[in-house]
Amino acid sequence: MNIIEVRNVTKEYANHVALDDVSLSIPKGCIFGLLGPNGAGKTSLIRIINQITGPDKGEILFDGQHLDQSHISRIGYLPEERGLYKKMKVGEQLLYLAQLKGLSQKQAMEKLKSWFIKFDIKTWWDKSVSDLSKGMQQKVQFVSTVLHEPDLIILDEPFSGFDPINANLIRDEILELKKKGSTIIFSTHRMETVEELCDNIALIHKAKKVLDGPKLLIKEQFKTHTYFVEYRGNLADLGELYELGQEKNLENDYKRIHIHLANHVSPNELLSGLLQRVEIRSFGENIPSMSDIFMRSVNEVPES
Repeated sequence: MNIIEVRNVTKEYANHVALDDVSLSIPKGCIFGLLGPNGAGKTSLIRIINQITGPDKGEILFDGQHLDQSHISRIGYLPEERGLYKKMKVGEQLLYLAQLKGLSQKQAMEKLKSWFIKFDIKTWWDKSVSDLSKGMQQKVQFVSTVLHEPDLIILDEPFSGFDPINANLIRDEILELKKKGSTIIFSTHRMETVEELCDNIALIHKAKKVLDGPKLLIKEQFKTHTYFVEYRGNLADLGELYELGQEKNLENDYKRIHIHLANHVSPNELLSGLLQRVEIRSFGENIPSMSDIFMRSVNEVPES
C-alpha cells in the first residue's frame, strides 16, 4: 500500500517548467529519498504534497484518497528554510504549533515534556528562539514537525547545520519514527545519508523523474560485473574472459586491480583462477554507491 501516489504531475511557473509529467509511488512505512540537483523540481513536488501550491496537471493521492485539506493534520513538514518565530519563547511556540496540528493543550504538554527530556533541552522552554544557535533552533523545529505523530513526515535537508553528535541524534529519531509506522520523505544532497537510511529513492532532474524504486534493486541495476582484488604475483595470463584494469602498487609488493568479467562468468570462477596464480589479500565486488548512481543518472540526461 502506498501512502502517496503522484500521477502525471506537471507544474509551471511563468516560462519555467518545474515538474514535467512526474509519476511516483511512496510505500507506507519506508524512508523515501527524494533526490536531485538544485532546481530539479524536488521542492516544487514537496510544496504540492503539502498543499502550499497545486499541480497544473495531474493528481496526488494520499492513502488512497485524493489529496485535500483533511490530510494536512496527518503530515509533518520540516522545510529547508526554517520557519520559527524568532521572538516567541520556545515552549510557547511549540505548544501553539502542536495545537494547530490538532493536539489539545494537555496532549501537547505531555508530548513536549517527553521530547524536552529526550533531547536534553529542558532549560530551553522560556528562551526566545532568537537566543538559540542554528543547531538548537533546528532541534526545536524537528520537535514541532513530529510532535503530533504524523503518518507522513517530510524532511528537507534535516541534517543541515548539525554537528555529528546531533546529526546522529536526529538520525536515530528518524529510524525510531519509522519503527512506529511513520513514512518519511527525505530530501537531501548527502548521498552517504541516503546510503544509510533510505529504503526507496526517486531521482528528479530537469523537472523529470529519471530513476525510482527500491534502493537495493537500483544498486543491482547499476552493477558493472566488476570486481577488485589486492594481490601479490602476476595476473598477465588470467585469460580473455577477464578484462583487467590498471594496476595500482600498494605496500609490501601488493597490487590492486579491477577486473571486469564476461557476462557468463561467475565470481567463483574468477576467484578460482586468481587462487591458482596469485596470493590474495582482499577480493570483492564493486558495488555502486548512491553518489555514483546519482552522478551517472544526472550526466546521462540529454540537454534540453
